[in-house]
Amino acid sequence: MVIVGPTAVGKTAMALALAEYFSCEIVGADSMQVYRHMDIGTAKPTLAERASVRHHLIDVADPDDHYQAARFAAEAFQACCDITARSMIPLVVGGTGLYLQALINGVFDIPAVADGVRSGLRARLAEEGRGALFLELQQVDPVSAARIHANDTQRLLRGLEIFQATGVPWSSHLAEQDKRSRFTRVLKIGLTCDRDTLYARINQRVAWMMTNGLIEEVRHLLALGYDGQIDSMRSLGYRHMVNYLEGRWPLDQAVELLAQDTRRYAKRQVTWFGRDPHIHWYGVDQKAEVRQLVADFLGNDKEKGVNHV
Repeated sequence: MVIVGPTAVGKTAMALALAEYFSCEIVGADSMQVYRHMDIGTAKPTLAERASVRHHLIDVADPDDHYQAARFAAEAFQACCDITARSMIPLVVGGTGLYLQALINGVFDIPAVADGVRSGLRARLAEEGRGALFLELQQVDPVSAARIHANDTQRLLRGLEIFQATGVPWSSHLAEQDKRSRFTRVLKIGLTCDRDTLYARINQRVAWMMTNGLIEEVRHLLALGYDGQIDSMRSLGYRHMVNYLEGRWPLDQAVELLAQDTRRYAKRQVTWFGRDPHIHWYGVDQKAEVRQLVADFLGNDKEKGVNHV
């Protein structure tokens, strides 16, 4: 089973309720929660939540590790196999669409990218900037350019690498990948709410992060030697606080841009998951309906007579 949806919509709370009721273990599908020392900015489940339900694929990499969809797919698939072997149910939860796609359908095979291609693109990045490379990606692969942020250096370079290595856009590889599946049965649940409510939840999360030590977390990461330019530190929240700590933005601007960029990220997530016709969409308050759907999927009559989560 899979729970998807935009950031801050309420996936964690729904997943914990379902996991406790149906004897599930949770497999995280978040490209940032895999990193150690990055807790507040990634909105990881709390230690208490992880104690109540076993979680996988959280804190499995260092911030400077080159963690990609292929590694996630391999580790998450193994976790699902291990969970099933213990007669438990794997519940995959997260908002990183590319990671979920890689887990369910596998990772497409592409020729190794020549060192010259990779180094050439990085040299161009340093000389021409992200904007020029993003314009090129829009020309050769407009579908991929539409789903990633112009500041997402890692995926920007990946898209251009794949096109230069294969002559085929990254999005075309992914479309072909969608025709395959590694699982015989998958229930996909999508959580949604109206835009104003979602944006309010995002603003509340940003405020919570600031109150609960996001600045101190980023300061600690820098003190550990993690450069502000590595991929993980260029992500939501971390790049904003790096810009503040290094004097480029005042704090109020950094916080405002963090909320704005998070809302834009949520909009892209909604677009990504909205293209999947197999997702069953529910409002975040439809807990009973979601539980009934899961019970029907599992062939479980435990639900009879129960009307709350």
